[in-house]
Amino acid sequence: MNNTFSDIKGKLVVITGGAGVLGKSLCTAFAACGANLAIVDLNAENAQKMAEELVSEFQVQAIGVSANVLDRASLVEAKGTINEALGSIDILVNGAGGNHPKATTAVEQMVEDELEGTFFDLDVKGFDFVFDLNFKGTLLPTMIFAQDMIGADRQGVVLNISSMNAFKPLTKIPAYSAAKAAINNFTEWLATHLAPQNVRVNSLAPGFFITDQNRFLVTNQDGSFTERGQKIVNGTPMGKFGSPDDIQGTALYLCSDIASFVTGVCIPVDGGYNCFSGV
Repeated sequence: MNNTFSDIKGKLVVITGGAGVLGKSLCTAFAACGANLAIVDLNAENAQKMAEELVSEFQVQAIGVSANVLDRASLVEAKGTINEALGSIDILVNGAGGNHPKATTAVEQMVEDELEGTFFDLDVKGFDFVFDLNFKGTLLPTMIFAQDMIGADRQGVVLNISSMNAFKPLTKIPAYSAAKAAINNFTEWLATHLAPQNVRVNSLAPGFFITDQNRFLVTNQDGSFTERGQKIVNGTPMGKFGSPDDIQGTALYLCSDIASFVTGVCIPVDGGYNCFSGV
């Protein structure tokens, strides 16, 4: 029985959004297991810097590749660069995503008949941005990069990054919650579709981590928690926000042969948030 992540060594892992907070942690986890990395990000400079750090620390092969996860032509070009430099793709982690202030209400509940700051005051363009980035930003990279996993002698893994908002939609962020729920549904659909090709598709749902996208909602300028941030901590049995490194073990498990009979699932990494009733 393989009870280590040794099978990941030498595999080629593509991580979209790899230069972000959670993306960097995932890159480090795979590199520590000996995987080769293609870090796909809008910011080419940050992606390449991350790649150089991984090569130096773990002596693996790694490159940073600039691509827009919403632009098919950009992704096709990125895949060509990756294949030429590192070979065929074995594992895809769809890490690109985020929220937007224009799709965020100012109030948690509508208690007055004033529309400003409520659902009725949201900009539809904000919804478009959030749905595109999270859902299409998972759909399109999978269409392009996962092609390498198809074939009689091939296998592969797709790991989508969902969110606890997919299970329990949070107040203020209707677009993000709905988009992540779509990721869970898509994960199940694609897992069924690709199972005969020996391609597993799963998702990981981080609980509450402080990232560039949500920092304005949960922390004040002095670093203290906002009222909302404190609510999150109070509703998490472990009493804290997660650290980016907390997702590493679950991600490696889902992408390793240890989980060879696991597909179509979404595993929460949430400090107990999902199991807590509030009382």
